[in-house]
Amino acid sequence: MCHLLSRLLPLVSSALLPLSFMASGQETKLQIAGSQIDVVFGSPVSDGLQGLVLDRIKLSAKAIVNYYHRYPVQEVRIDISPRFGRGVSGGHASGWDGARIRLSVGKESTAADFADDWVTTHEMVHLAFPSQEDQHHWIEEGQAVYIEPVARARIGELTPGKIWGDMVRDMPQGQPAPGDRGLDYTHTWGRTYWGGAIFCLLADVQIRERTHNQKGLEDALRAVLAEGNIQSEWPLDRAIAMGDKATGVPVLHELYEQMKGTSITVDLDGLWKKLGVSSVDGKVVFDDSAPLAAVRRAITARQ
Repeated sequence: MCHLLSRLLPLVSSALLPLSFMASGQETKLQIAGSQIDVVFGSPVSDGLQGLVLDRIKLSAKAIVNYYHRYPVQEVRIDISPRFGRGVSGGHASGWDGARIRLSVGKESTAADFADDWVTTHEMVHLAFPSQEDQHHWIEEGQAVYIEPVARARIGELTPGKIWGDMVRDMPQGQPAPGDRGLDYTHTWGRTYWGGAIFCLLADVQIRERTHNQKGLEDALRAVLAEGNIQSEWPLDRAIAMGDKATGVPVLHELYEQMKGTSITVDLDGLWKKLGVSSVDGKVVFDDSAPLAAVRRAITARQ
């Protein structure tokens, strides 16, 4: 599962998310909510950079645990490949022969670079869903694109204005181009990452509409995670059925039937209007009188 090559607090209580670590040279073991994260540096780095990397991993883990109510796997190894430059890039998650994440980190990275990092959280989202056939790669990447900023907003790391502004700007990349088919049959970058993200956004909004904001996409995905993660290999139909059972509404099934084989252009402008999101002079403005304003607030509410 590869991440996008480019794009673009109140913290969880200690009872929910105990954190401790024991460092040994360039290898560190983190205990995260009952799970172990082994962080291994491929080559020596400064103590300062090592600390920034570990802090970023812990903060990303907090967002993930807050969203799923657990860490997705009992143990994961995160391999850090230091390189020249700044920032986190080159992420990849896999489940074969043990859960593993690979991250490329610039040796000159600063605290500001890690504050801008989305890759670490994106790759951790991948750990929470069973591996899919290539035909369904869009559901894996779409989840990671959509959940990463939502999960970070819920611990106060990102503001609602930031993530809704990014959605308004970036979601159109997932709309079908002329000649495209449904999500199962068009595997371009835009359709895989942002088309999948549109599916997740629609699912979240529609689940909340039909349950009067009592359930959301996270409830469906928590139910799936309770039965399997990246180290499992399930048919997508099984995960969809399990998610719909958890929310009590068949939203995932209905959306999948609509979008899997047919090219559908989603009325994003109409959706933003219903959610009460607009951009004025490059700045996001919220309309709390909009029909789905409560849904919008619930998606990004701190928890």
